Amino acid sequence: MAFSDENYEKGLEILARLDKENYQSIVDSFKESPAPDLGRLAVEFNYGLIFSRPQLDLKSRLLATVAGLTALGNTQQLKFYINGALNVCWTEEEIVEVMMQMIIYAGFPVALNTILTVAKEVFDNRKMQK
Repeated sequence: MAFSDENYEKGLEILARLDKENYQSIVDSFKESPAPDLGRLAVEFNYGLIFSRPQLDLKSRLLATVAGLTALGNTQQLKFYINGALNVCWTEEEIVEVMMQMIIYAGFPVALNTILTVAKEVFDNRKMQK
């Protein structure tokens, strides 16, 4: 499989901005998985090609990602991106508000699962680390 070192390095830089303490362990976790190339592809494509596009800043992309994952009810990925959104200066109130907006499109069960469970967990964990 052909990989791009330039896109991979660009992707790693963006991941480091989202979660400087944990990004490398996330990338490394793919090495022993059934699909070791998946981690590299995710870094290259998601972050090196999409998140790095100049039309939106990283802060805007994170808010869009939180909204999309909330609407999908993707609670596992949502934790990482809520934390990343906080790391690029979104506030807890702004994150909750965009998640509340998704009630219109995804319904109350999704909001209950994402706000009362996932967002609360991320917020509480960050407060304990201070």
